[in-house]
Amino acid sequence: MIGWTTKDVDIVALRCKGKLVSPAPMPGPLVQAAKEVAEDLGLDRNWLNNGPSRGQGGLFQMGLPLGFADRLHSQTYADRLTVHFADRFDQIHFKLYAAADHGGYHIDDLHALSPSPAELDVAARWCMTHDVSEGFKWVPKRLLQELGYGCVADRL
Repeated sequence: MIGWTTKDVDIVALRCKGKLVSPAPMPGPLVQAAKEVAEDLGLDRNWLNNGPSRGQGGLFQMGLPLGFADRLHSQTYADRLTVHFADRFDQIHFKLYAAADHGGYHIDDLHALSPSPAELDVAARWCMTHDVSEGFKWVPKRLLQELGYGCVADRL
């Protein structure tokens, strides 16, 4: 369990008629509702965003982890809004990718998820499909070594 709160909510996909679709652009009614919530609760205006899946190189556009949709955890609020939360396994993928790309608090978040070597192996291989540059493929390996997962890095 992570002991801190987030300041924003990242949307990696939307669900429409049972199918995952790109969250870019975000639907107008959702943008308007998020704006009203931000004003009512004093949140940052971008508290709800599609940043991770915006643009050509976004997570959705490059491909979500295999089986992502089957692992979603759904919660309905007041019979009007259903939110599908990413599973811990998928969060490990996203946090490893973010930590390799940006470092910082993403590394703390990754530690808090307590990933197993097997989970990190799958996540690292997925990360390497999202930035195919020759230089990037060494970044997750180096990060895993620095985090004490040299056995995983050596298998990549």
